[in-house]
Amino acid sequence: MKNKIGTILLICSMWGSVVWGQSCRFPFQNPQLNEEARLDNLISLLTLDEKIALFGGAGVPRLGIRGAGSSEALHGIVQGGPAWNPNQPKQITTSFPQAYGLGATWDVELIQQVADYIAYEGRYLYQSPKYQRAGLILWSPNADLGRDIRWGRTEECYGEDPVLTAALTVAFVKGLQGSHPKYWKSASLMKHFLANSHESGRVETSSDFDETLFREYYSYPFWKGIEQGGANALMTAYNAYNGIPCTISPVLRKVLQKEWGFDGMIITDGGAFQQLKNTHKVFERLEDAAQACIKAGTTRFLDDYKAALKNAFYEGKVSEKELEENIKGNLRIMLRLGLLDDDDSNPYKSIGIKDTIDPWLKEETRQLVRLAARKSAVLLKNEGRLLPLDKGSVKRIAVIGNRADVVLEDWYSGAMPYKITPLAGLKEVAEREGIEIRYVKDNKRSAAEDAAAWADVVIVCLGNDPTGSQEWAKAPWGQTALASDGREDVDRTSLQLEQEDLLRSVYKKNSRTVLVLISSFPYAINWSQDNIPAILHFTQSCQELGHAVSDVIFGDYNPAGRTTQTWVKDISDLPHIMDYDIRKGRTYMYFKGKPIYAFGHGLSYTSFDYSHLQVEQKTLSASETLHVRFNVTNTGEYSGDEVVQVYVKLPGDVAAKRLKGFSRVFVEEGKTETVEIQIPATDLMLWNAAENCFKLPEGKMELMVGSASDNIKLGSKIRLQ
Repeated sequence: MKNKIGTILLICSMWGSVVWGQSCRFPFQNPQLNEEARLDNLISLLTLDEKIALFGGAGVPRLGIRGAGSSEALHGIVQGGPAWNPNQPKQITTSFPQAYGLGATWDVELIQQVADYIAYEGRYLYQSPKYQRAGLILWSPNADLGRDIRWGRTEECYGEDPVLTAALTVAFVKGLQGSHPKYWKSASLMKHFLANSHESGRVETSSDFDETLFREYYSYPFWKGIEQGGANALMTAYNAYNGIPCTISPVLRKVLQKEWGFDGMIITDGGAFQQLKNTHKVFERLEDAAQACIKAGTTRFLDDYKAALKNAFYEGKVSEKELEENIKGNLRIMLRLGLLDDDDSNPYKSIGIKDTIDPWLKEETRQLVRLAARKSAVLLKNEGRLLPLDKGSVKRIAVIGNRADVVLEDWYSGAMPYKITPLAGLKEVAEREGIEIRYVKDNKRSAAEDAAAWADVVIVCLGNDPTGSQEWAKAPWGQTALASDGREDVDRTSLQLEQEDLLRSVYKKNSRTVLVLISSFPYAINWSQDNIPAILHFTQSCQELGHAVSDVIFGDYNPAGRTTQTWVKDISDLPHIMDYDIRKGRTYMYFKGKPIYAFGHGLSYTSFDYSHLQVEQKTLSASETLHVRFNVTNTGEYSGDEVVQVYVKLPGDVAAKRLKGFSRVFVEEGKTETVEIQIPATDLMLWNAAENCFKLPEGKMELMVGSASDNIKLGSKIRLQ
């Protein structure tokens, strides 16, 4: 050790006493050295206890290194008391629509902008002298695929399609980490690797499927998040994959690290380490579990691990070199966050220092949240053009329902700085326009029916409770008050909207009824679709929910959101929830029935015509890029966005179609926009199990352009070779 310190002091004396804005102590603090040299130096200075502590997310106080800390950040920073501990107050933070709602925007640029803001808020809380709260490693996005709408954590995902989810994952990662070539604004930690889309029994069950589905579907968004987004941290799933718990799966080394070049942080989910012994029952001793985790590539544990890991070391099950190799991934993240130096070139080091106004109080923050909420709105139905409401002719509105006067926090929400409920948003407009509003929560003593009979138009706001209970801490773990509700650790066992009978009662009195469905997942609303003239969908837990509802209903914003899952008509349309072979009838790619709403469905207050499809190539090789160009003309009476979608039917593919490109395009009333979508041939490849690689299938490919998976407007054929 004396020789090491002597060498360090010699190097420091050669640099001079001050070289990069701080007093010289150790080479790892020098931003002019390459990354590996800095990390190797730091590791050489650590004691065994410090190395063990790094597996728990600690910093190294002795060397002046602060721990990066972690935060949930699916649709905003979550700091303070978790959902299951209401007695611990939460930090006020900005709350965007749930991830499911962000997915419904189909807007890559917006998603990156939202993530960029979330990273700013996380960095602000971490560095501001007022707060000094942990949270530069942000547990987001959720790159899991929503293959089954019964999944309790559907609210956290971007939908059922791998290409859409991958594109939004990449955008969110880029937004969180920033564009600086050296430093990150925050670190994106994707979750949950792999195939975690059921909750009940997740700590003991296995998600089983073949290599083709691994490559083309379940791992695809994670792969793109690393390859294109630059993510270098992820959380493993509770469940097993093909019989081996994801916490110790060989794919972590074989695919993640060796194939994809991942060299960052691999973290176990909360309690997953001890589940290897207690629920998966792979090991009888935690020391053996610790050995398996280290061998698999784990760099951080999210539960009590220290004694077992230390014992494993002293028993010779893991070497100090192995410990050092793994913690290097954690230190690499800390280096990129700027925690190992004080370099003035780090553009994020002054956040929370020079800017002292809390970001959640700023007007531009409110406007960004409102924009995201507006863009998440999906107009599912609009018969007879009931919407938007005419402010001049509508004089009396009845607002009804259990979600009309609340904005509910979900399992991973922060404490919102304010909440605009649908009722409040509607009242703001009504007061300006001289419209009278009556609010009734339910139909006790036929109050809802009376209000409906009185009104010119009825707006009924219904939906789930994302906490699983009407009282925050009252729903036991793994249970919800209603079978149709879901959340972490509990899947839905019903797709029925409990209060659809309220709609029936209201509709009987007034056919001019609008359903505002505020939910974290789809419902089988067959009666509503058959009878209610206008249906809007929003997700939960957004502080600007009410403004978005009123903006859309009164026509101040033209909705253009799209569904990201197949809304089936009946729960019997779904395969066994534990069957992970999606080719047996899951997602729009393989579903054989007719859904209520297809994947990609969403209406507008205006109409669009598609024309002049041009494809530059009639044949496409594996090294080329397909250029698809077409015109979109706004033929209606409102300016607005159109979400154009490009699907393909690949030669020899059993999938009916696959999404391969999309864009959310603004088109002014009466104007035409030319849209170009580029699809690299590599994105058209299918997994070749015999050759263990992606290959371009040979033959004719059908190209389909439209506004939804079931609404194709233009088509062409291209030969793949």
